Amino acid sequence: MLPGREREGAFLNELLNRVRGGHSAAIVVHGEAGVGKTALLNEAFGSVPDMRVVRAAGVESEMELPFAGLQQLCVSMLGHLGHLPPPQADALRTAFGLREGPPPDRFLVGLAVLSLLSEAARGQPLVCVVDDCQWLDQASAQALAFAARRIQAEGVLLAFAVREPGQDLEGIPRFGVEGLRDRDARALLRSVVRWPLDEQVRERILAETRGNPLALLELPRGLSPAELAGGFGLPRITSLSGRIEESFLRRVEALQEDTWLVVLIAAAEPAGDPALVWRAAARLGLARDAVSSAGAEGLLRIGRHVVFRHPLVRSAVYGASSPGDRRRVHVVLAAETDAERDPDRRAWHLAQAATGPDEGVAAELERSAARAQGRGVP
Repeated sequence: MLPGREREGAFLNELLNRVRGGHSAAIVVHGEAGVGKTALLNEAFGSVPDMRVVRAAGVESEMELPFAGLQQLCVSMLGHLGHLPPPQADALRTAFGLREGPPPDRFLVGLAVLSLLSEAARGQPLVCVVDDCQWLDQASAQALAFAARRIQAEGVLLAFAVREPGQDLEGIPRFGVEGLRDRDARALLRSVVRWPLDEQVRERILAETRGNPLALLELPRGLSPAELAGGFGLPRITSLSGRIEESFLRRVEALQEDTWLVVLIAAAEPAGDPALVWRAAARLGLARDAVSSAGAEGLLRIGRHVVFRHPLVRSAVYGASSPGDRRRVHVVLAAETDAERDPDRRAWHLAQAATGPDEGVAAELERSAARAQGRGVP
């Protein structure tokens, strides 16, 4: 288990053992940005060969796309739809845009998710990990929370990670993750700053980071031994998450222009589809090795999925880019998004790329809104 996280690891392992015994459980793991929620869940659920693990993550730019998070979690389980009661199966198919029909009842969608998870767990216990729930679209959050409050003996574990639990997750047991204890925080800082560090400087770093692991890893990066020896900067009012984001931004700004553009494409493409990212990069004449520098810096990895070091990397890159560069990448992403299979995401990219009122884009958005209403979105 991760150093300093023995208590948290023991708790999650106990939940896994309950699920192995045929019971079910749901948990909301909450804590500030960078405190280690994702790392903890990856450590606990990353290697459980006797269980099936499925994952989803909220993406800030997808918050207005109803059922986007739910579809991300359930896509690998859709083969079980045939075993659901027809009204429930039809509700999910309509919500995911797999069939046309009247807006599905939200109660039916929640029941369908509960039934789908139970069916998927029949042969093997099922672990569902939903990260960054603060960016989950409301329709998905409501359906998943509905199921989490009702699972009983299905052999399912639903684990949500969120900064601050909202109303959608009410009624689900919570588990808070706090900063590392002083001893563990000092050990982590020593692993990052390998040169002698003034005692007063060290104490200030420890006090300002409050044991936040990501802050301890990231804030000293980019600062020379002389800068650290002379102090840790003037007092600032920026939030801890803002300072971590600034640390990431310093590293991103050092990248070459081609690498920056590939990272920006990945930041602007919320689905994490590597094929789409590479097609968009190729349209801009960017080679695949342009991302190697970002990979070497530990900022971004493109394999079967697009994975950022932390969601704050995505927001730092996107927020620091010029409006012209953002429009440029949204244009190519719209051009490479399949208009038949994913018209709503294409319309969203077109809207982000628009420089002013555009009749064509407005028509696409109207059609997207009509499709959303057909899926039961108010």
